[in-house]
Amino acid sequence: MNIRDYITKSHGLSWQPLIEKGIHYQGVFVKSLRFDKSTNRSKAILLKFEEGASYPYHVHPAGEEILVLEGSCEIHHETLSQGDYLYTPPKGKHSVHSENGCVLFLSIPEEVILVQETE
Repeated sequence: MNIRDYITKSHGLSWQPLIEKGIHYQGVFVKSLRFDKSTNRSKAILLKFEEGASYPYHVHPAGEEILVLEGSCEIHHETLSQGDYLYTPPKGKHSVHSENGCVLFLSIPEEVILVQETE
C-alpha cells in the first residue's frame, strides 16, 4: 500500500458550486475529499456555506458525521460552532443554515434524499 494514494491535499482543491441532480444550491460550495468510484459519489467532503446559505430538509439513509471547521451553522434548531461534532443516525432528518458562513467536514456513507419538512 502506498499511503500517498490515500492522501487528499484539500488546500490544493478548488471550491466548486454545489449542484445535485441539476439543482444549484446558491452560496454552498464543495470539495470532494474521497470519491468512491463504485457508487460514483463522494463520501467525504468539505462544504462551505456563505452568509445566509442553506441546504434543504433531507434524510440520511445511512447516517452522517459533521465537524464544524470554521464559523457556525444551525441544524435542527441547534447552533453548531467551530469544533462541534454532530452524528446523525441512519434515517435522521434535518436542514442546514448558516447565518454568518461556515466550513464543514462531512462523512456521508449514502446519498441524502430531499424530503418535505414535517416539523
